[in-house]
Amino acid sequence: ELEKLGLRDDVDLHVYEVPVEYQTVQRLIPALWKKHSPQLVVHVGVSGMATTVTLEKCGHNVGYKGLDNCRFCPGSQCCIEGGPECIDSIIDMDTVCKRVSALGLDVTVTISKDAGRYLCDFTYYTSLYQSRGRSAFVHVPPLGKPYSAEQLGRALQAIIEEMLDVLEHSEGKINCQHEH
Repeated sequence: ELEKLGLRDDVDLHVYEVPVEYQTVQRLIPALWKKHSPQLVVHVGVSGMATTVTLEKCGHNVGYKGLDNCRFCPGSQCCIEGGPECIDSIIDMDTVCKRVSALGLDVTVTISKDAGRYLCDFTYYTSLYQSRGRSAFVHVPPLGKPYSAEQLGRALQAIIEEMLDVLEHSEGKINCQHEH
């Protein structure tokens, strides 16, 4: 749906479906970062428990015990051996949530600090580690429970555009501080 809607003109959007497989994630995420050198990667995952569109603040390194679609689980139960326990996104999710909520879309947006210790969290942590925090993760409820594909597409479009705006403004401040 987001691919149909697109983003603003100055943004190149690349959409990939990431299999629910630990080993594929470990291979694919670094390869995508290398191939595209993106300003930001936004992962989107479906959560059967979600009733809102949820912005995840951080990814976790340990606690992965669930088997993936290949019936595999990392023996270490972690993403990156020796990596930090938790990595926060450099995107200020509170600001993004407030801005998107103020747009009056027919979708509720909330914040979370726990993406669930399964493939969503594993993917997010792997991407955050690879990008030094330049990643985001959005959990969405299953289609029709309660939102349509169109509603979710519009919400994701607004969320990603706000994330890019927040990122661009925060980098301007960071660059400005280094000059003094």
